Amino acid sequence: MADIDLSSVGKTFAGTPALKDITTRFDDGEFIALLGPSGCGKTTLLRILAGFEAPSSGSLRVGTREMANAQTGANLPPEERNIGFVFQSYALWPHMSVRRNVSYPLEIRRLCKSEIAKHADAALASTGLEKYANRMPSELSGGQRQRVALARCLVSDPCAVLLDEPLANLDVALRATMQGVFTDFHKRTGATMVYVTHDQAEAMAMADRIAVMDQGRIQQFDTPQTLYERPKNRFVAEFVGRGTVVPVQELKKAGDARQARILGTEVAVQSARQEAQVSHVCLRPENISITETGDLRSKVARVTYMGGKYLLETVTDCGARLFAETRARFEVGTQLGLTITTPWAFSED
Repeated sequence: MADIDLSSVGKTFAGTPALKDITTRFDDGEFIALLGPSGCGKTTLLRILAGFEAPSSGSLRVGTREMANAQTGANLPPEERNIGFVFQSYALWPHMSVRRNVSYPLEIRRLCKSEIAKHADAALASTGLEKYANRMPSELSGGQRQRVALARCLVSDPCAVLLDEPLANLDVALRATMQGVFTDFHKRTGATMVYVTHDQAEAMAMADRIAVMDQGRIQQFDTPQTLYERPKNRFVAEFVGRGTVVPVQELKKAGDARQARILGTEVAVQSARQEAQVSHVCLRPENISITETGDLRSKVARVTYMGGKYLLETVTDCGARLFAETRARFEVGTQLGLTITTPWAFSED
C-alpha cells in the first residue's frame, strides 16, 4: 500500500480543460471518494491514476514511484503500476469460471500454479466467494459479479484500488449491501481505495474523506461530517446534503461571537476562524425549528415521508425555500412559524 500524491495535475481534451491544477494527497490506507456531478472531472482523475490517461500538466506519485510527469513525458502503463481497477460494467470474462477470472492476472504474470492457487484462494475468501469458485459469470447475481471483479483486482496485491461507480448498475437494496462489502473489505485489508461516485449517500456512508469536484477542480476535500457541517463555498453547501444558501444582509461581531441578519431576522452564526467576513449562510434542516413564535412565517409547499419523520419544504413570505424535519405531519398549505438556529456562514468569492 502507498500514499498517492498529485501535484498541479491538469488534463485537456481538444483544448477543453477537464482537470485544472489538482494538487492533493491521498494517505496510505484511506478510503477516498471522488464526488461530483457528471462532467466534473472525477472519472478523468481516476483514469489518470490508473494510467489509462496521461496528464497534460503536473505529476503523479504513488509511494516512492513516479507514475506520470507531463514535463518529462513519463507515463507508466497500467500494467506496470500495480494499481487495481474495478469497472462499473464488471468486465468479467464470460467463458471463464469465477476462479479463472480471479486468477487470470497472475497467469499473465506467469506465476507458478501453486502461487496462483494460493493467491486466488485468499482473494476469493476475502470477498466471500469460495463456494462460487466454479460457477460461470452468467450464473451469478449482479452483486456476486461485482465481488468477482473486486477479487480479481485484489489478487495481485495492488498498492491502491480504484473503483469507477461500481454500484451504479445494482438495485437500491443490493447497493446498500455492497456498501457494507466494500467498507468491510477496506477495514480488513487496509487498502488505499479511491472510489468515484455521483451518489453522495454512498460517499458519505463509506469514505474517510471526500473530494467534492466541480468544473475540473476539487472544491473541498474533507471528512463527510465537515463537508456537511462546514462547507467552504456555495457549490459544496448546495451539493452535499439538503439545505438552502441565503445571503447575509448584515454582520455584527462582538469578540468571537457573530450575529448576522438573514431573511430579515437576527441569528447567531458559526464560521471558520480565518473568515474575516462572511457573505452567505447554509441552512440545513437541523438549523430550522417549527415554533409558534418563530420570527419567519412560511407555508408548507411539499411533504415527504422519510420513515419515522417528515421532511417539509417550506416557502417563506420573502420567497426563500427552507427545509425542516418533524415527526408531526403537516398538510401542504399549512402556515408555520420558523426559528433559525446557528447556521454555518462562509465567504463566497
